[in-house]
Amino acid sequence: MSTLTYPEAIGVGLLQGVTELFPVSSLGHSILLPAVIGGKIQQDLDMTADGSSYLAALVALHLATALALVVFFWRDWVRVVSGLFSSIRHRRVRTRDEKLAWLLIISTIPVGVAGLVLEKALRHALGKPVPAAVFLALNGLVLLGAERLKRGGTGRRRAGHAAPVDEPDLDPAVASDVRLTRLGYGQGAWIGAAQILALFPGISRSGVTMSAGILRGLHHEDAARFSFLLATPVILAASALKVPELFKPENSGVLGPVAAGSVAAFVAGYVSVRFLTKYFETRSLTPFAVYCFLAGVGSAVYLAL
Repeated sequence: MSTLTYPEAIGVGLLQGVTELFPVSSLGHSILLPAVIGGKIQQDLDMTADGSSYLAALVALHLATALALVVFFWRDWVRVVSGLFSSIRHRRVRTRDEKLAWLLIISTIPVGVAGLVLEKALRHALGKPVPAAVFLALNGLVLLGAERLKRGGTGRRRAGHAAPVDEPDLDPAVASDVRLTRLGYGQGAWIGAAQILALFPGISRSGVTMSAGILRGLHHEDAARFSFLLATPVILAASALKVPELFKPENSGVLGPVAAGSVAAFVAGYVSVRFLTKYFETRSLTPFAVYCFLAGVGSAVYLAL
């Protein structure tokens, strides 16, 4: 990892910023693409190698993507944080913002506990190209299954058809929050727990969270919004654990490239979330499902030859 170059870091940063939010697995692509390209890139970007700091670098790039989410949803996070403090101060949950704050907290707990227990073991056992390719194909099947099994009324809407909301004059973001807070805490925890599957390289965090939300009756745009809001605390918590590894003396040579890659990840993440929030107003997960299945199967065959 000490030989990580600026072009490699920027390329991985752009890849991370896009694939973390698109339901196609950032970790799976970060493992597969170096393996498919081969050569020096594969050597530099091998997270299973002894002494590799590639995973810590990836977490730093994840952090940049999380910051892009914070910037994009800053109004929402102001409401959520205000609701949390209001709820604690008054010892009750009454308002929409208070309910959304606790819904996000409760929905984050399952993956937080699972990540502490399982992340290292799964990374060492499965953080290799062929398993990542297999799980990427499975990710495609999960997305496709969610589209086929979704509840009535949650499917892709035709362009120009608004999602039902009791307060049609509300700002779209606030209207989405209204719909999200109709979820029970148990439903939120179930959706949040789906992120545990993303500990398997090749399974997309945003993809499985959206799929779980759709299966619980959310529209695509609300499921995507909930997924992006849930991703922020999870990524920030993982960053708090992993990013300090980059500041060890042996990793001093990668700090510059990682900083450049983080800028690329931030820009790519912001553009991606801006695009996807509009995309899922009228479209479904099906194109991503087809891509993941074909890319996973194709990569597995290519790497096995």
